[in-house]
Amino acid sequence: MMIEIARLIITIAAALLAGKLISKLKLPAILGWLIAGMVLGPHAAGLLSAHLMESGWYEVTESLLECTVGLMIGTELIWSQMKKTGKQIVVMTVIESLGTFLVVSLVFSLICIFTDLPIYLAFLFGGIALATAPAPSLSIVNEMRTSGPVTSTLIPMAALDDLVGALVFFLVIAVVTARTSTRQIPVFVVVLLVFFPVILGAVIGFAAGKLLGRVRSPKGSVLAASAMILFSTAVGLILNWYVLPAPVLNFLLIGMAFSTVFANMIPLEQLGDIMRVLKPAVGFSLVVVILNLGAPLDYHLILGAGIYTAVYIASRALGKYGSAFFGAAVTGAPKTVRNYLGLTLLPHSGVSLIFTGIAVSTLTPVAPEYASLIQGTIAAAAVINEIIAVFMAKKGFEWAGELPGPKLRGGVHP
Repeated sequence: MMIEIARLIITIAAALLAGKLISKLKLPAILGWLIAGMVLGPHAAGLLSAHLMESGWYEVTESLLECTVGLMIGTELIWSQMKKTGKQIVVMTVIESLGTFLVVSLVFSLICIFTDLPIYLAFLFGGIALATAPAPSLSIVNEMRTSGPVTSTLIPMAALDDLVGALVFFLVIAVVTARTSTRQIPVFVVVLLVFFPVILGAVIGFAAGKLLGRVRSPKGSVLAASAMILFSTAVGLILNWYVLPAPVLNFLLIGMAFSTVFANMIPLEQLGDIMRVLKPAVGFSLVVVILNLGAPLDYHLILGAGIYTAVYIASRALGKYGSAFFGAAVTGAPKTVRNYLGLTLLPHSGVSLIFTGIAVSTLTPVAPEYASLIQGTIAAAAVINEIIAVFMAKKGFEWAGELPGPKLRGGVHP
């Protein structure tokens, strides 16, 4: 175990160094972290091996860090500051998610018709395409201190987008399992997979808010918040291991819901004290989570990517950008949000790979050739898209004029 811990520490150090080098090129450090994950992961150097990533202590560590990263989103969702735009953001999220689903499903429906593939594959591709990886764009927000309408819209959308995406995807899976006569997915399981992490985090967050309401000192507030983060992770792990039929809980969602609730129950000054101390821990957690996101990506798939991968990346980008543009226009959002929000929603791996695994396990018993088609297409798309998407997300903030320094395009020139 000590050797594995040492290898993880070396991998993290290498990722931090890669991030620094990438930053010298005026690109976000996350790109370096992702590349380090791929290069040092199981499919390349193997320093971060599959055996290490499947070990119990690594799962516990990763779950805690994902829960901690959730604070980066949840503590920004202050209702008193959001109530004027809350309804607008919900409408935009629904339009953007469903729009992406429809565009990708339509494109692949045409492909299925012309290539004599079953039409349900198109809806599986559409369901997987909904997934947005919030961590990459939010790491740019954190690293480059972006500020403005796009940033303030993206943060709550990051929390809502995966909820809508998960609900649509699992409904599609339920229909596909019925269509292919494999095992049925009960409705309560669909609801559990989508909403239970949020409910769990909210309940613990409420308890944390009550506890923090009784604490007066900044040091006591930090200790109480830290203890409740550990408690949230522990409860999630116990449920995953001993109660649920499969480890389905999303710890990032638990952390987001947990921190959203307690952040709205305590004074802003107290919340500021907590986050000032915890900010380095959140930043470190983000590096490891992104590293873990990059490690499963097999760079060899770039060479084997085919037409399906190219169509998937292009149609998903069109769906995300076009639907975000339309949603912003319909709700009267600022021009910069309309023009550039879609670019910040392009990062995709993480949740998409989980969705792909579920789709593959559903199809393998009845149609292994279609399972392989989906797995190969999405795996290759995850590698290629993630590198492009991080760059485009950064450009989106830059063109919106939300990076510190001189404003460009959508911003106001100094």
